Amino acid sequence: MNKLLVDKLADYVPLGPKEYKAFCEIDRKFFVPYGFESKAYEITPLPLADDSTISSPLTVAKMTYYLDLENVDNVLEIGCGSGYQAAILSRLVRRVFTIDRICKLVEIAKERFKKLNLYNINVKCDDGRFGWREYAPYDRILLSAYIEGIEKELLMQLKDGGFILAPVKKGNKQIITRFYKNGIKEEFEECEFVPIKKGVDK
Repeated sequence: MNKLLVDKLADYVPLGPKEYKAFCEIDRKFFVPYGFESKAYEITPLPLADDSTISSPLTVAKMTYYLDLENVDNVLEIGCGSGYQAAILSRLVRRVFTIDRICKLVEIAKERFKKLNLYNINVKCDDGRFGWREYAPYDRILLSAYIEGIEKELLMQLKDGGFILAPVKKGNKQIITRFYKNGIKEEFEECEFVPIKKGVDK
């Protein structure tokens, strides 16, 4: 069933061989919330705690594609949620760092990563808007919640030549956008994410 889902994603997103393999190896069924197992292979977001969601697999595929991960060593993800995006990234880069403000989601994600033997993912509960200074700089920083502007602290945690990929609110729309340290921005397509929130929910 998971391969059928990946084949469907490949109809919409130009997944390279490595990305296709990663999506095949990471079965979405392990990341959907209890009671939603029957919807694991549908192209739809699913609810998590505190208005969070596990993104549609199509959205995860698009964000993975726009991250342009060729020769990338490390990625910081802000908004771990179920851990599905981080798990995909773990098959494509050497080290993944992921943060979520909802501590119970972090604990569940840790257990999932352990069961799936994904030992190159580091995860913590914190307010992710300001990144994870301890392991900076990063080749890529991914926001899995929409923002209205980028914190300077995040830009400072990028390697030279790296970029932040984030959904940005513009009027009534959200646009997938790359932000570079030199001030350049690249806009791609419309998307739909939950908003980034402040603080930590323990």
